[in-house]
Amino acid sequence: MAPLVAQLLFLQVVLGTALLENIKTQLAIKNFRTLHVDYPKVTYAQGFQGYCNGLMSYVRGRQESWYCPRIHYVLHAPWTVIWKFCKYSESFCENYNEYCTLTKDSIPLTICSLYPRQPPTSCRYNSTLTNQRLYLLCSEKYDGEPIDIIGLY
Repeated sequence: MAPLVAQLLFLQVVLGTALLENIKTQLAIKNFRTLHVDYPKVTYAQGFQGYCNGLMSYVRGRQESWYCPRIHYVLHAPWTVIWKFCKYSESFCENYNEYCTLTKDSIPLTICSLYPRQPPTSCRYNSTLTNQRLYLLCSEKYDGEPIDIIGLY
């Protein structure tokens, strides 16, 4: 009886860990699509005083945080275009413990940067629209999906 219990406990630990990792990865993919992809680009009400102020209030609400991120990248391309960059990610970024890639093509994006010297309760952002190549973290080495943006090229 004891070996059977030990086997069941072992399976529960191994499968539970694998299931937890899969859930964590799926959540990261969903968060990436929700927080970093805006296609077609949304127009916010005039009261937000600009695209990034509207977007960042949404981002902070989704993250359930009052913290004002210093910088946030938003991609304005279809998911199919963005996803293809993680189809083959040969590089492993040790600092992030994830596979990563540099996009082959430039992607239209908005950079939302926090205005300096403002009260901590105020989150006002500057918007910069540009086309650039990106460094992306990917969920897997092959046939992965983007899970974060780690920089611009």
